[in-house]
Order: sequence, then structure tokens, then C-alpha cells
Amino acid sequence: MSKAYFVVRSTVADAAKRAAFDKWYQAEHLPDASKSFGVKKAWRFWSLADPSVHQATYEFSDQASLDRAMKGEDMKRLVADFNRDWPDVTRTRETFVLAEEFAG
Repeated sequence: MSKAYFVVRSTVADAAKRAAFDKWYQAEHLPDASKSFGVKKAWRFWSLADPSVHQATYEFSDQASLDRAMKGEDMKRLVADFNRDWPDVTRTRETFVLAEEFAG
């Protein structure tokens, strides 16, 4: 079974809101989502090419675990919380399955 990933890319267009968004994601959203999804690991990134782009990546042990999380009530709650707190922040969501892992 291959690891699976859930990736959320958010665009925080208003530069004045980025610090507050960063703090909220770090202190509230990432810990809540990680616990709710039961993920193995989670990462957050800010784009170097476009400072308005934030990415969160969640690692699941397999695709079945990812599928359950995407269809669960916690996902609906997390989306509603995000929409309530950051209505002007657009985002996309994608899911991936690990094709290969290489360590050199």
C-alpha cells in the first residue's frame, strides 16, 4: 500500500492578513486537521515564487485512509471553519498517491 497525500493550496491575496493566517493555521487549523484526519505527518509551506501562496500537505498511510477522511464529517467541519474564519482566501484541494520515494 502506498502513502497518500491531501494538498491544500490557499491564496492569501491581502498581504496584511498573511501573518494572522499563518498564526491561525499553525496554532489552530493544522493541529485540528492533523488530529481529525489521523495523519502520519503534515507540512506547511509558503511559496518563494509567490508570497501569497500557502500550501498544507497531509500524509496518510494509504489511499483508503485518505478516502475516509475526505468523506468524513470532520472534513465538512474543517471546511466550514476555514470558510468562516477566512472567507476571502481562495483554495484548491488535490489528492495524490505516492508513485515513488527515493533517498539518495
